[in-house]
Amino acid sequence: MGTVFKNSWPLFLGMMLLMLGNGLQGTLLGIRGALEGFTPNTMAWVMSGYFIGFLGGSRMAPEMIRRVGHVRVFAALASLVSAALILYAAIPNVIVWMLLRILIGFCFSGVYVVAESWLNDSATNETRGQTLSLYVIVQMMGIVAAQGVLNFGDPGGYTLFIVSSVLVSVSFAPILLSISPAPMFQTTKPMSFIRLYTTSPTAVVGIFLLGAIFSAIFGMASVYGTEKGLDVRSITIFIAMIYIGGMLCQYPIGWASDRMNRRLLITYLTIFGGATMLVAPFFTGNIYLLMLLSFILGGVCNPLYSLYLAYMNDYLEPDDMAAASGGLIFISGCGAIGGPFVVGWLMTTYGADSFFLYLAILLDLSAAWALFRATVRDAPSVEDTGSYAHVSPGTSIVVAEVAAEVAIEMAEEEAEENT
Repeated sequence: MGTVFKNSWPLFLGMMLLMLGNGLQGTLLGIRGALEGFTPNTMAWVMSGYFIGFLGGSRMAPEMIRRVGHVRVFAALASLVSAALILYAAIPNVIVWMLLRILIGFCFSGVYVVAESWLNDSATNETRGQTLSLYVIVQMMGIVAAQGVLNFGDPGGYTLFIVSSVLVSVSFAPILLSISPAPMFQTTKPMSFIRLYTTSPTAVVGIFLLGAIFSAIFGMASVYGTEKGLDVRSITIFIAMIYIGGMLCQYPIGWASDRMNRRLLITYLTIFGGATMLVAPFFTGNIYLLMLLSFILGGVCNPLYSLYLAYMNDYLEPDDMAAASGGLIFISGCGAIGGPFVVGWLMTTYGADSFFLYLAILLDLSAAWALFRATVRDAPSVEDTGSYAHVSPGTSIVVAEVAAEVAIEMAEEEAEENT
């Protein structure tokens, strides 16, 4: 992995700065919204905008790149992101904020596709798996570090919005200056929803619910913190622990995934996560227990995304895995759009702790669906399953397809070792 970083560190640095800027603006907006007097229900409209834009961008960005090329798309979308981040503080209006969030979600979707295409192109067949793993780590570290940056400024002023804009702007330099000529861009057409569902109903429904969970975490966690009366430092630690939990639990859960019935592991995780979130409101008064709860939340939910992808792949031929990944990303995005709306309404109507009840309900529904599917069809045996590849929620189609390629390569290597 050290060699991978040495050869591609400018790209990883650029992606780290990009995640710093995006992670900072997400948390900052939730805190600033409370200072502006916006209710959770109002902020839900703002936060959902990112996922609406991201979903639209994931469908349109590939065509834009084919028409005008990587560099032009990257430069155009990057400039729009920087401008939008500054306008948040200049125009504290709910409608304007929602439109800006839609624009930022759309632009980041395209920026990720371009940057990840270059990152993938810089990897060889031998290093692609390590590159993917390092990329996931960089993503998580960027978001965690962003929470620390938030403590060095006043959320009620302009400075942090300017810092977020600068971080995003600076991130383009190492990415653009380090790349060779733009890579060939070609993504697989997503598989139809009907075929996806008939292939693995467990994965399709689970990914949809997970999208609604992820959008609530990414979009509304800071809103929850303000409603609970936490100070900025506590809110940033609360959110950082979610991503630290996801980063640290990816690998042990991935290890277990390759050695046991994946549907059973999904069931165990969702039952545990649902039960923990259900009792969470009784312990949120203790700041240390609250941080433990956020760690568990991230540790359960982040690896679930990779688990569902791996479980879907268990029923597919290698040639179909990339297409299925693209379809599942779209399904996750559809679930993500509604998450902030429901959480915002619940917190406005029933109080801040309904944030955890919402998560508990969706995790329990995921567990119930997996248990039901176990009565309908047997899961593949461990010997017939492919390898688990680490992928973060909110990733682009490029990384999803790389993860499918890595899983295929790992499965082929294991098969050769066993013969």
